[in-house]
Amino acid sequence: MIKKKLLIVLLVILSLILLLFIIRLVSPKEIDDVTPGMPCKAEYLEKSDILWVIPNFDNISISENASWCEQILNLNKTIGMHGVTHEYDEFEVDRDNEYLYGGIKIFEHCFGFRPERFKSPQLKISDSNTKLIKGNNLELKMNFNQIIHKVYHCNDDPEIIKNKIIDWV
Repeated sequence: MIKKKLLIVLLVILSLILLLFIIRLVSPKEIDDVTPGMPCKAEYLEKSDILWVIPNFDNISISENASWCEQILNLNKTIGMHGVTHEYDEFEVDRDNEYLYGGIKIFEHCFGFRPERFKSPQLKISDSNTKLIKGNNLELKMNFNQIIHKVYHCNDDPEIIKNKIIDWV
């Protein structure tokens, strides 16, 4: 009886893993940390469906680089906002509308439209910032999004296997 229950549990777990693999296979691919100040392999930009852009990385506004903005737009991808400056705990510290709007304004100036999606750096966000993001009509993407999508990173060194592993699963 115990062996039968164990077998059923094992089959359920394997089925869930297979289901997750299939979901990841057909879900849109994403790339985090897209900004002119961070090198990004063209192959990952091209294979991704959603680009998560940092508007003001290292105090350099993406809107100051019109050719980069045009290049990203010409990829015809969905573009979301990935923090404002991409500091480690950027949205664990309470922010206000002015701070968020500064990033939105840079994003709009670069791409000509307001972002509809938002992902905080390192997926860390306080409850008040969650309300701030949602109160500004931004769709917040968090951990579940990372689990069901293949998510590449611009700054992953090709020698460190992380993006290669994501290719496989």
